[in-house]
Formats: sequence, C-alpha cells, structure tokens
Amino acid sequence: MKILVLNCGSSSIKYQLFNMDDNGHDVLGKGGVEKIGLKGSFLKHEKENGEKVLLEGEILDHQTGIDYILGVLSSKKHGCISNLEEIDAVGHRVVHGGETFNSSVFITNEVVDKMNECIDLAPLHNPPNLSGISAIEQLLPSVPQVGVFDTAFHQTMPKHAYMYALPYSLYQKYGIRRYGFHGTSHKYVSARACEILGLDYSKTKVISCHLGNGASIAAIKNGQSVDTSMGFTPIEGLIMGTRAGDLDIGAATYIMDKEMIGTKSASVLFNKQSGMLGITGVSSDMREVEAAKAEGNKQAILGLDMYYYRIKKYIGSYAAAMGGADVILFTGGIGENGIETRFNICSDMEYMGIEMDTDKNETRGDEAVISSDSSKVTVMVVPTDEELVIAKDTKQIVEELASR
Repeated sequence: MKILVLNCGSSSIKYQLFNMDDNGHDVLGKGGVEKIGLKGSFLKHEKENGEKVLLEGEILDHQTGIDYILGVLSSKKHGCISNLEEIDAVGHRVVHGGETFNSSVFITNEVVDKMNECIDLAPLHNPPNLSGISAIEQLLPSVPQVGVFDTAFHQTMPKHAYMYALPYSLYQKYGIRRYGFHGTSHKYVSARACEILGLDYSKTKVISCHLGNGASIAAIKNGQSVDTSMGFTPIEGLIMGTRAGDLDIGAATYIMDKEMIGTKSASVLFNKQSGMLGITGVSSDMREVEAAKAEGNKQAILGLDMYYYRIKKYIGSYAAAMGGADVILFTGGIGENGIETRFNICSDMEYMGIEMDTDKNETRGDEAVISSDSSKVTVMVVPTDEELVIAKDTKQIVEELASR
C-alpha cells in the first residue's frame, strides 16, 4: 500500500511517500515545500536513492503546493510512481483534536466539521492542516484520507493531571485544560524503546523527552500517557528555542501592564522572543548557544543551566507520579544529537538509579543505550519517526474500512 503522509504548516508542507506492507516499509520519496504564499517559494525533493532536487516556482497556497508535490512524485524525471492512481491513501498530521479525537480517524465531512470546531484551540496550526485535507479532496477525490492528531495520545491522562485550578465553568465553556502535544512522537519512541529492550510496553514506565526547538516530556505508564509537560498550548512546560515554558501568570500580566502590550504582542513575546533566545540573547539554536558557552558567554551558561534544570525537575516529578521509571529516552533534534545536553540532564541522578556511560553517550542520531550496564534505569536515544506512525495508522484504518 502506497501512503502519502502530509504535514501542512502555515507556510510549509512536509511530505513522505511510503510503500507499506506487512513485512515493513520503504520511503519512496520525501521533501517539503517552503515559503507558501511568499516570494521565493520552492520545493525540495529527495528520491529513494538519496538524489536531491530543488524546484522553484510561485506557490500561492497549500493546494498549489500539494499539486506540485503530486507532480514531482509522478514525474518521469524525478518521480517514484508512474501515476497518481498508485497512491492508495493519504495520512495527515493534525495538531489539535481537542477532547473529540482520542485516536486517528478516517476523514469524513463530519470529522472535518469537528476539526473546524478545534480551530480556536490551535489557530495557527489547524487551519493549514485542514487546507491540506481540502486540497487532497480536490486533487485526489477518490483517495481515502486519515487524520492523526498530536493531542490524541495524551487523551489517556487522568482528569487530576489535565485540569487547571480555574473555575470549572471555564473548562465546561471553552475546554480550558491541558491537552499536550508531540503525542505521535512520544507514542512511537516509547513503544520502540520497549521493543529494542525486549520489555512489555503494557508493563513499563517510560519518561520520554522530545527535545527540539519545541520540547516536551511525557510520563508513559503501561503504554498510556499519564502526564505531559505541554498544556492548553505548546508554550507550557520546558524551556524551548523561543518559548518561555512554565511562567507565573502574575509575571505575564505584570509585563503586559508595564510594557503596555495586548494579548497578541504578549503571545509573540512568550512564544517567539523568549526561551533560549530570550535568556541568552544568542540564538534559539542549541549548537550556537553551546558554542557561546565555550567562549565564556555568561548568559549562554545561564540559559543552558536553566534548560537542563527544568528537564531534570520534570523527570523527577514524573518518576514520582508513576512510582518510578524503567526507561528514560531522548528524541527530537536536540535529544538525538545533544551529547552534552543528555549528559548534563542525567548527571547527579544516581539517587534515581541512573548511571550514565560517557563512552556510550558519544552518539548522534542512532538508536542506542547510553546508560551503564549497572544502571537500574535504562537511558536511551531513540530517533523519532512521526511520519511512520502516521503511515501505519493510515494503513490500519484504511484496511479495516476495506474489510467491512
């Protein structure tokens, strides 16, 4: 079964075309469209043999971008399929499913209506996700579509973990609660870690650290998310590239009063100008911050100390919430490649049964156990593959529909 996976952002589209069967999968082609609706838009495509192609053109909207993608995938010169009829299904990453969606779903008109109701919860993300669904409906009207939600995996959180201590009426009226994100990633890497270690996923306590420009931690007990650091929006929790993470609401309102700014400007401040960029004044890129630290930059040193400390606190709190931890894993761009980051987070945590192996930790981007053989808690690096999860869910749902 050939499945096209789409991840539509506000001005970009990432894609992968999978060939899925019962024995495994192959990625036939992948790439992305950038700068949709802006000057200098382009499409980057990588073929199965690793050959890369850059195509420039005017891409005004998501439908045009997806039309470009379908054209490249089926072209004689750069393509990997002879015609579009070879595409059996399309899987979409959807950021927010609210409380409506606790699993991946076959997309119908009713589902689209429900997704539209979630726009207020993710005004920057859900509209382009819906644009991608609409574009496929126009361009490939007979191809089944599946929605895979970032929030779905965390719908198993107990109520005492996801509720805020606000008037209950605000939850009833507006759905103000903690939803969590990166669920597709946490689901994949936690299950994959147990598979690598030969552990029963349904009987294992995993703390999953997805560290990238956006970052979150999930407590996964017996295969279910029981808590996660992101909340009503992706700003809550860890210090991120440009997001503040946990912040006293009183500090937020105080800043708004003193700076005389409204909610839109405050949102830009806390989402785009804070985090590692804000505290260091150097960059949101961890590599550049680490380079500044090596040169003795005091703000870079402070920013990194804050970054490690926040993650360490969450690991400890989630071990307490689950009654211990069997596996701690790192994933995402920083988690998979940040040797110094992983070491500093896990240092001085022997009380939890964590013993790092500095030689094993010298790894980037590979599946690896990085704790010592005597460590009571296994520490791992597990590269994430959210697109593969979307492809697998899409295949399963489409096959179930066909068998009815």
